Amino acid sequence: MNNEPLYSILLIEDDLKLAELITSYLSQHGFAVTHAKDGQKGLELASELLPQLIILDLMLPNVDGLTVCRKLQAWYQGALLILTASGDDMDQVAALEMGADDFVNKPIHPRVLLARVRVLLRRYEESSDTSDQLVTQVRDQLTFGRLKINFGRRQVELAGESIKLTETEFELLWLLANNPEQPVSRDDISQSLRGIEYDGLDRSIDNKIVSLRKKLGDVNGLPRRIITVRGKGYLFITDQWQTND
Repeated sequence: MNNEPLYSILLIEDDLKLAELITSYLSQHGFAVTHAKDGQKGLELASELLPQLIILDLMLPNVDGLTVCRKLQAWYQGALLILTASGDDMDQVAALEMGADDFVNKPIHPRVLLARVRVLLRRYEESSDTSDQLVTQVRDQLTFGRLKINFGRRQVELAGESIKLTETEFELLWLLANNPEQPVSRDDISQSLRGIEYDGLDRSIDNKIVSLRKKLGDVNGLPRRIITVRGKGYLFITDQWQTND
C-alpha cells in the first residue's frame, strides 16, 4: 500500500461491479471509501460524512447526478469528480457550472482515476508552504502571483493578459500547478492526460512543455517557472510568477 493520507471519499455509483472495483482499488492506496448506490443515499452520506472528495455518477436512480450536484453546490466544500458514461457535452458543461472540479468519462483505467483523485485532493490539502500568500485557491481557480488559472472557464491570465492554450496545454498546466514544488514525472503526465503509460521514447510531452513555457514567457535563458528535474520530470515553481517577464 502506498503511504497516502487517509482522505475520505464518497463514491455515488449505481453500477455495483464498478463501485466494488473503484472502492477496492482506492482503498488499497490508503483512501477511506464509502459507497452509495443512488443519489438520495449519496446526499445523506455526504451530509453525514463530509468527505474530502465525492466521485459522482450522473446516471443515478431516485435522484440523478446533476440534481445531486446542484444540491451539493449549496454547502459542500470538498472536491467533486464526475464519473459517467454519458457522451452528452451539455452534461459536462452543466456539471462544471454547478461546481464540479473534474469530469471523467467511462470506461476509465483505475490508475488514471487514482491520478485524477490525487490531483483534486492536493488542491484542498493545507500546506505550510502557502503561508506567504503567494498561492491562493478559490474552488476552481489557482493564483500564483500574476498567474491565474480558472479550471471551469478554461482560462489562463498572466499579468492581466489572456493566454491562449490548447486543451492539452491547459490540462498540463493545471496538473503541474496542482502539484507545486513537486516534480511531476512524464509517466504521471501521460497517465493523467492520455490514460497510458509513458514509453520512454515519446517526446510529445516535452514538446508541450516547450510550447507552454513559450506562451507563459518562460523563455529568457534557463527556464525559471517550469523547470526540468533530471530523472524526475517537471517542476512548477510558485515564486516565479510575480512579474510577466
